Amino acid sequence: MSRRLSSGAPFEPIVGYSRAVAAGDHIWVSGCTSILDGDVVYEGDVFAQAEQAIRNVAWALGELDASLEDVVRTRIYVLDISRWREVGQAHAAAFAAAPPATSLVQVSALIDPRMLVEVEAVAYKPGSGW
Repeated sequence: MSRRLSSGAPFEPIVGYSRAVAAGDHIWVSGCTSILDGDVVYEGDVFAQAEQAIRNVAWALGELDASLEDVVRTRIYVLDISRWREVGQAHAAAFAAAPPATSLVQVSALIDPRMLVEVEAVAYKPGSGW
């Protein structure tokens, strides 16, 4: 059994994905960026964009009765790897209570050129998929 969550982001129906899927004891959160109310926020500020992306991950988890403390794995995609410290600081602050395994890699582009960072997550929460 599984539960699927939509955030209402404009890309979800176009690409055909769920913001998050809970199945069994795990929750997979699709890549989150600095979108708030359908708009890209904090243009040019990779630290603030990372914080917003992680808040979006936290929102999705909360909708499925989980939290950042349940996250066991993140993947972070950045456009400029030289700014890894800024992104890392936002990640470290958000996950201070329970640091997950992670990867931080540079990519050539994200879906919107104003986006500088994308964060995806996997959480372990027994019974999350009902």
